[in-house]
Amino acid sequence: MDIFITFLKAFLVGGLICAIGQLIMDTTKLTPARILVAFVVSGVVLGAAGVYQPLIEWAGSGAAVPLTGFGATLAKGTKEAVQKDGLLGALTGPLTAGAAGITAAVFCGLIASIFAKPKEK
Repeated sequence: MDIFITFLKAFLVGGLICAIGQLIMDTTKLTPARILVAFVVSGVVLGAAGVYQPLIEWAGSGAAVPLTGFGATLAKGTKEAVQKDGLLGALTGPLTAGAAGITAAVFCGLIASIFAKPKEK
């Protein structure tokens, strides 16, 4: 029963984040790219304020996997690196913390480009 509750919390929080994104797309003229950037920036702000980490601990992957979770990861990495390395950590921290996500995005893009059949418009 414990695992069911874990999955339910992840589904509800992740679904709520996605529903907010869909509502923004449906009710505004913002492009999807701007909405994605807004989600990452909001994750950075909420992560830097210490608000997003408790949500990640409660909802697990439902809060960590969306773009807001990536933004919170960048904020957390920056904060830890600045405490350890000083001002230089502001540049190295986000890259170190987000390296797995960035690598996965590049790798998946490479795989998609290999198998995609581009068409001229």
